[in-house]
Amino acid sequence: METGGNSLPSGPDGVKRKVLYFYDPEVGNYYYGQGHPMKPHRIRMTHALLAHYGLLQHMQVHKPVPARDRDLCRFHADDYVNFLHNVTPETQQDQLRQLKRFNVGEDCPVFDGLFSFCQTYAGGSIGGAVKLNHGFCDIAINWAGGLHHAKKCEASGFCYVNDIVLAILELLKQHQRVLYVDIDIHHGDGVEEAFYTTDRVMTVSFHKFGDYFPGTGDIRDIGYSKGKYYSLNVPLDDGIDDEGYHYLFKPIISKVMEVFRPGAVVLQCGADSLSGDRLGCFNLSIKGHAECVKFMRSFNVPLLLLGGGGYTIRNVARCWCYETGVALGVEVDDKMPQHEYYEYFGPDYTLHVSPSNMENKNSRQLLLEIRNKLLDNLSKLEHAPSVQFQERQPDTELTEADEDQDDGDERWNSDSDMDIDEDRKLIIPSRVKREVIEPETKDPVCSMEVQIGTIEQTRGFDTATNETGVDVSPMPIDVPTVKVE
Repeated sequence: METGGNSLPSGPDGVKRKVLYFYDPEVGNYYYGQGHPMKPHRIRMTHALLAHYGLLQHMQVHKPVPARDRDLCRFHADDYVNFLHNVTPETQQDQLRQLKRFNVGEDCPVFDGLFSFCQTYAGGSIGGAVKLNHGFCDIAINWAGGLHHAKKCEASGFCYVNDIVLAILELLKQHQRVLYVDIDIHHGDGVEEAFYTTDRVMTVSFHKFGDYFPGTGDIRDIGYSKGKYYSLNVPLDDGIDDEGYHYLFKPIISKVMEVFRPGAVVLQCGADSLSGDRLGCFNLSIKGHAECVKFMRSFNVPLLLLGGGGYTIRNVARCWCYETGVALGVEVDDKMPQHEYYEYFGPDYTLHVSPSNMENKNSRQLLLEIRNKLLDNLSKLEHAPSVQFQERQPDTELTEADEDQDDGDERWNSDSDMDIDEDRKLIIPSRVKREVIEPETKDPVCSMEVQIGTIEQTRGFDTATNETGVDVSPMPIDVPTVKVE
């Protein structure tokens, strides 16, 4: 069924949306280590801005239920999740072989509370997907999520668990097609790889390409097998500005929405594509970055907004605060209110910062060639794929009466402190026992061994149904019969 979008009001992006926001007050306490550019403290700074701008009172505010091991294993390998669960800074020296095997150590260090951090940010993204599936909100936000580099069996690029893949798998229970859009400066390789051979998920990544981490995301990487033309890569050079970015973003996304017709959209809002980022080399303004959010919102499709990269943390907080306002349809004042992190934003103490005068290496001719190539690829998809469901996994069930339905106008109390009601519960996945029944298919799928030899992106990925019954093989996806206990 694809009824979620029908609950959204019609009209342009000025129309109010019901927005649900996930935040755990502990998330800012996690620390990757001295000198590491990834700082979860930026999530706490963002939340403080939201509180003092008065935006929290316009949203449902939820503390995420931590993702359980079994939730993480819907995508990740059991032994990898078990390793993350058990490794500590004190014991890591006894596990050197596993550290190397799972790519944990340098960019992705072991730190105190690592697994709890993973459970928290993944829980927010999965929870957002569940809320969207049940129609309890039009837009769900989890700024702690968006860690798009994590692979099935390894950490990568400061990312341990791929909350985006897990959220998309949840959305696929309700929606035949899900669109993933990534505006982080780095290629969304982990998400692309996970869905490279299916036509149920389209991935679109706008990123710096050429001698830049993670090194993937060539315009010629378009998907494989049933997923051919369902991966779009927009390779950009240093200094891209607002005008050039939207010269590509708007026509490409418009065509994607027309041709693919997703039932839900996940937008990864990595803020390292902003001007002045510590690790980035783009030249987007906060308004230019947020224009992508505004544009996606205008399609009136259930929308999950996630964080991602962003290493000049004062600008990350500025960006995600402003984009929360965009999601709500609320214009946020440029003059910043006094709050506990006010000193981070001097000397101007404003929400917006001007782009730099750096050179833009993206010529109009280059952008035109990229645009024409990608629009041509999309023209080869004449219409949205017809998806046959034989048996579908059961919707995640409520464990108790949902407070959103009891009182749809209940909002965050501005007179209370910034901590969230600990008793408010999220929907958590039901316990299911799955009996896998092999469905008959007319067209046998190529073995993954052949795919691995042909397409590097599919490494470490198998076509078999995993332990929890989620089939990530090429379409048609025949979900195994499930039995609820």
